[in-house]
Amino acid sequence: MLPLRIPLLLLTIASGFAADQLDLPMAEGPFKPSWQSLQNYQTPDWFKNAKFGIWAHWGPQCQAEDGDWYAQRMYIPGHKNYENHVKRYGHPSEFGFKDIIPLWKAERFDPDKLLALYKKAGAQYFVAMANHHDNFDNWNSKHQPWNSVALGPKQDLIGKWAEASRKVGLRFGVSIHMSRAWDWFEVAQLSDDTGPKAGVPYDGNITKADGKGKWWEGLDPQDLYAQQHKPNSNPRNTKSPDNKPGDRPSIPYGQKYYNRARDLVDSYQPDLVYFDDHGLPLKNVDQRLGLSLVAHIYNANMARNQGRNEAVVNLKKLNEMQQKCVVMDIERGVSSKVEPLPWQTDTCIGNWHYKREIFERHGYRKTIQVVQMLVDIVSKNGNLLLSIPVRGDGTIDEDEVAILEGMAAWMAINSEAIYNTRAWTICGEGPSTQEVGEPGEFGHTKDVRSKPYTAEDFRFTLKDGHLYAIALAWPTSGKVIVKTLASNAKGIVGEVQEVSLLGHAGKLAFARTEAGLEITLPAKKPGDYAFAFKISGLDLTASRP
Repeated sequence: MLPLRIPLLLLTIASGFAADQLDLPMAEGPFKPSWQSLQNYQTPDWFKNAKFGIWAHWGPQCQAEDGDWYAQRMYIPGHKNYENHVKRYGHPSEFGFKDIIPLWKAERFDPDKLLALYKKAGAQYFVAMANHHDNFDNWNSKHQPWNSVALGPKQDLIGKWAEASRKVGLRFGVSIHMSRAWDWFEVAQLSDDTGPKAGVPYDGNITKADGKGKWWEGLDPQDLYAQQHKPNSNPRNTKSPDNKPGDRPSIPYGQKYYNRARDLVDSYQPDLVYFDDHGLPLKNVDQRLGLSLVAHIYNANMARNQGRNEAVVNLKKLNEMQQKCVVMDIERGVSSKVEPLPWQTDTCIGNWHYKREIFERHGYRKTIQVVQMLVDIVSKNGNLLLSIPVRGDGTIDEDEVAILEGMAAWMAINSEAIYNTRAWTICGEGPSTQEVGEPGEFGHTKDVRSKPYTAEDFRFTLKDGHLYAIALAWPTSGKVIVKTLASNAKGIVGEVQEVSLLGHAGKLAFARTEAGLEITLPAKKPGDYAFAFKISGLDLTASRP
């Protein structure tokens, strides 16, 4: 199918860039680059059924194994990343982020081994980071010379992730984070304010001409740093009240973004594309840039799937109308209620990018926390996308393996209550559903609560006429009581015919009283956390508690 080309004439913008055109070729199809057209989107069944995915935040910033945003924070004096960088590699005026890239070899990367483990842990889809705010492409990029085939590992990492994912039967996704490089890298234009290198510029403004005789001769560092513009007045603290904004991203910057994103999508045909943006990417250049990308993803996917749209696009901070057009993502947070449309939490067991110090102090989130978070999210019509940080060499550490093995053990017993389920009209019951959720990092409810769950905390899922009441803690009394199913409860239609516990052979004794559905527990619990009771007999299509 021929691409539909949409040249968009843009007026001169306030930052002073000249009028120019965006050329946004799209696959032909029913979706047009408008919110009105995109509201015809329907979330595919594979995503609604999957519930659990694993994500790899992995790129050259992981080489230092020093945590998140290394490529930016190594240019901020006083930050630990800056101090560690100077000690390990040298001053950023002499050894900048670009010089980290050739050190990143990914010499022990074995995607087949990792994907086999991720599938065993219960993941139904896998997402690989295609690029981060560091602007480096992890594939054979046609529009970014700073990429993993030309430099560093000299491998098509996205291609290898995609092949390994599909080999084990997982849906494959990519995440795109590059829209922020424009201002994110502005700190690389600065210099130390004090000390022996005071006033000596970092390497953020060097150009291709400066590379003569260097390892990067022939490459333009501005293709990576994108810093030939006026920066914010305070790039080290853009949220400062006295900060004065610099130039907005230029039209050529937006054009390159589109070209790279479309190249990625067309080359690897992902089932899911996660944009690390609040709303559309680069909407401050022109919102039609993002709208055209979403429409292209949908149309191209339909062309490959005999007219069915199997694609998922994730964006964050969406209004009610926009949530009909793409799948809402909540970063490091959860919804406080059952959402009418499918959604996703993305979060991590530690830092997004690998941080050795977290492993050395055994500081990752525990398997029980991940399981409880998954159950809570699924009960609210959501999916969990969990990032497992990857070391610079392409491996994961022993503690991460233990978490995944723990997930595998839990899923082996309880996946029936997770996969292919749907949310009920209420997510659950117990003290945790009555509390005001702890605030998360980005305005939503915190993903992992500080307060432990109790044996009175349940989460509900539905499948094939069965209600699964998942207890988030094991009681010591020998009984559990599901209060929602009390004999005099309003809105509950039908009678409970049978109760069983996943992982336990045989039926359980129960009684439905005015206190609730009282279930007698077996002598031995089937596992260590989150226990799924399968309840049969109720008319769940009519029951509205």
